[in-house]
Amino acid sequence: MTPVLFDLLIRSIWETLLMTGASGLISLLAGLPLGLALIATDRGGIAENLWINRLLGAIVNGFRSVPFIILLVALIPVTRLIVGTALGTWAAIVPLAIAATPYYARIAEVSLREVDRGLIEAVRAMGGNRWTIIREVLVPEALPGIVAGFTVTLVTLIGASAMAGAIGAGGLGDLAIRYGYQRFETNVMIAVVIVLIIMVCGIQWLGDRLVARLDHRA
Repeated sequence: MTPVLFDLLIRSIWETLLMTGASGLISLLAGLPLGLALIATDRGGIAENLWINRLLGAIVNGFRSVPFIILLVALIPVTRLIVGTALGTWAAIVPLAIAATPYYARIAEVSLREVDRGLIEAVRAMGGNRWTIIREVLVPEALPGIVAGFTVTLVTLIGASAMAGAIGAGGLGDLAIRYGYQRFETNVMIAVVIVLIIMVCGIQWLGDRLVARLDHRA
């Protein structure tokens, strides 16, 4: 690999990490509250409201049902409105975050559903309000699952960011398409695949170690 291609590889790795990290953070900050809202407003929840629950569920399912490559193109006007362009790394963060948020919300919802309802009722019996239940019971008890779900979301975002390279988002996907595929640079394609494997394995390893530390049942 020439020095120029190596520099492009390093820059592409940084762009992929930026896209994954920024969109992952947004999905965490938006998806976890959304998952909590789905649990709280469900039947028997701490803030039962089936109309809101069904509305939120429909919105989440609607976004999750659209393939990412289609969502990527459909959100171009929104992306232009937010960042001023539909091309480049920062532009890719918008559809990545919008796609990842409902995905992570469902994962967080599953983890939150596994919390022992006996603990919730015990806090209620002691006079705890909704915020106390969320802060002291739901989130702490579901934290290992929440972290594990976030790890899966980050891994998914790495794949999605590579797909975003197909429309000029930058990153490893763009490098693989422009040089590995269109210019028949096989060594570039191999290098991109190896880097992606290392990224995924590294994130999964770190996530698994953190989950093991947080899981009080272990």
